[in-house]
Amino acid sequence: MQFEDFSFSDARAPAASVVPGTSQGRLQYLLDNTPSIIYCTVPSGDFKMTFVSNNALNVLGYHPDDMVADPNFWFDHIHPDDAPGIFSSLAQIFVQGARAYEYRFRVSDGSYLWMHDSLRLVRDEHGVPCEVIGSLTDITERKRMEAMLQARGEEQQRLISKLQQAHEQLLQAEKMASIGQLAAGIAHEINNPIGFVNSNMSSLQAYVATLFDVIGQYEAAMGQQIDGAALAARVAQVRQQADLAYLQSDMADLLGESMDGLKRVRDIVQALKDFSHVGESNWQVADLHAGLDTTLNIVGNELKYKARIDKQYGQLPPIACLASQLNQVFMNLLVNAGQAISGDGVISIRTGHLDGWIWVEIGDTGAGIAPEHLHRIFEPFFTTKAVGSGTGLGLSLSYGIVNQHGGRIEVASEPGRGTRFTVRLPVSPPASLVQSGLTGG
Repeated sequence: MQFEDFSFSDARAPAASVVPGTSQGRLQYLLDNTPSIIYCTVPSGDFKMTFVSNNALNVLGYHPDDMVADPNFWFDHIHPDDAPGIFSSLAQIFVQGARAYEYRFRVSDGSYLWMHDSLRLVRDEHGVPCEVIGSLTDITERKRMEAMLQARGEEQQRLISKLQQAHEQLLQAEKMASIGQLAAGIAHEINNPIGFVNSNMSSLQAYVATLFDVIGQYEAAMGQQIDGAALAARVAQVRQQADLAYLQSDMADLLGESMDGLKRVRDIVQALKDFSHVGESNWQVADLHAGLDTTLNIVGNELKYKARIDKQYGQLPPIACLASQLNQVFMNLLVNAGQAISGDGVISIRTGHLDGWIWVEIGDTGAGIAPEHLHRIFEPFFTTKAVGSGTGLGLSLSYGIVNQHGGRIEVASEPGRGTRFTVRLPVSPPASLVQSGLTGG
């Protein structure tokens, strides 16, 4: 790099000696008025400054002559915390040809400014390093803005975290409220089989006592010294008195009913476990038909006295999802459908798969939703139900859950004819949504 008409040492001449209109004058003007401080140093040792543009006085408060006179001026004014990183890597300029740093520089009043320092190595025609040219730019305001933005970002993250916690709490509250509404029905579903199993056990207890009495009479008869005909007559008499033929038939029926009742209890408990997916809070591959059937088992008592369930399942591939949360969505929609029906009605459940999306439609033949309410049904706490009949959170949280899965929920309703909610979910959710701990549950 060569300067035929001008050198940086020439630019240090007093402004009065510069002839206006000449190339030297124009360059001097540019150097003195550029936002950046231009400086030169020797390319070795302590990198002593050999030239500093006059605008250093305005930016840093130091006269350029003083900066050039002190061989350690640059190093001595870098913030002690920033200096080690610069010193340890400065020699790389001879390999890379350029370096850039951001550091704090002490100004004349003792405070520090953040500076962006861009250095470039200049070689002569033989490739020998002859000078290092630097450009110092005040970036204090930018750093202040970055720090403010970072603080705001951290505050936003804290707020997002609090909102997430509030969402989780609302989700759990709605889930508990929904299960609370269904608790009586579930208790009834469990109490029915437990009741007749208990009754059957009482009958079986009496039958077992009768059987042991028969066995005792048989043993007593065999211990007597009587002939075969008399023994046979005695046995026949005991059988007739105990009515063993009836006991044999009725015991089989009682045991069959009891086993069926216990199976119903087991199925209800398993449905509750599957509905909540105890211990499973991560994304997992799940069968939505199984989730729908499980949820129907939970809400069955709520629906069976007012609606017939019409299932029209299509072919659905397993999808990655938060299964327990989708079960919550299905339960909200099914309970709402049941509550919309005042007499005998039909709740239809249709599913399908098209173009990388699956859909689950839950419809009812109930009262429908008024047009003026349709645009508000997903608002938190909005409800058209009577006081005490709902929290107003079910559809809002359902909307959030579906949105969290990268899907959407749609509604179509006609007053007096019913409502249809359609949940649409991507078969392959965006990778950013799916947690790394995906399981095959």
